[in-house]
Amino acid sequence: MKTRDPPQDESMTPPDPLRRAPGGTALHGRGATFNPGNRFRRDAREAVDDGWTPPPGEDTGDEPPPLKTSVMIQHARTIIARNESPDIPFTQSINPYQGCEHGCVYCYARPTHAYLDLSPGLDFETKLFVKPNALELLTAELSKPGYACDAIALGTNTDPYQPIEREWKITRQIIELLAACNHPLTIVTKSALVERDIDLLAPMAAKNQARVYFSITTLDRELARKMEPRAATPQRRLAAVKALSAAGIPVGVMAAPMIPQLNDRDLEAILEAGAASGARWAGWTMVRLPHEVKDLFRDWLAQHYPLRAAHVISLIQQMRGGRDNDPNFGSRMRGTGHLATLMARRFDLVCKRLGLNADRTTALDTSQFRPPRNASQLTLF
Repeated sequence: MKTRDPPQDESMTPPDPLRRAPGGTALHGRGATFNPGNRFRRDAREAVDDGWTPPPGEDTGDEPPPLKTSVMIQHARTIIARNESPDIPFTQSINPYQGCEHGCVYCYARPTHAYLDLSPGLDFETKLFVKPNALELLTAELSKPGYACDAIALGTNTDPYQPIEREWKITRQIIELLAACNHPLTIVTKSALVERDIDLLAPMAAKNQARVYFSITTLDRELARKMEPRAATPQRRLAAVKALSAAGIPVGVMAAPMIPQLNDRDLEAILEAGAASGARWAGWTMVRLPHEVKDLFRDWLAQHYPLRAAHVISLIQQMRGGRDNDPNFGSRMRGTGHLATLMARRFDLVCKRLGLNADRTTALDTSQFRPPRNASQLTLF
């Protein structure tokens, strides 16, 4: 295991975060407020008050140190994930990492950490997994005689440019290989680190083989800090939109997810700012609260927006057939009912006014793809 902080004596180790319960104090710089139990485990841990917990508002000066981020090696067996969902606009994707330090509290990918015997809460954003054999696996996959080229999406279950990418550079390795093979890709990110790879993405874009989408949920820095604490600020993301657009890379803005009575008021402002920065496409989704995400989001709301929490959940349920989440294809991404219809109408009107999505049907070019040359040599790196 590789940690980003020096090892500590066991006596100095912070209390096990799994013992945190709903309603605990929110941690600075983290999105989740606690670690929900793993639904696949038969046993469970229970928080017990031993008398040392101070009353609300009382500072005893003995708070545990901040949770550290740890990075572990994951030797993946496959690297390309195939998708057959009719409401997702890609057929295959790559996730260079598992877990995400950005800590977006609403992230639909959080439940995947349960498959690793970890919690979708604080564990998802503090216990990260890196796939150092991604390049080797991708080289082998692209070299198969029957491989059918279609655009590969990066950033579907984890942000490919989260902070650990600065050190590990797995995303850059993947892009380098795809560029060498004339293989098209799309990227979705909340990070300005993508600017580092303009030297690779600009030539690909010139051949209609690359597009980048920035997820921007709000222009309110205070809300963004609470909701997605370790992602780039909204303004920094807009600056990255401008930088990539100026380099000739087609850019889009995703107002996703929209949360009623929290950030939905920003829909038009997000798209206007994106278009002014050079974005050509736009999209939106409604917040989804599957599995443990619903519990995490409810507790986050109760801590950060207690007077608004019940109303927000009520509106979400109105768009989800009375439930916290609607898993059905066709409605899970946008919701149903009057509020969802109004959101879709607002989106369409602002896109028409700004000229966004005018050429969205233009597909990326797959005709120039060629398998990796010297594949046996590439797998050595």
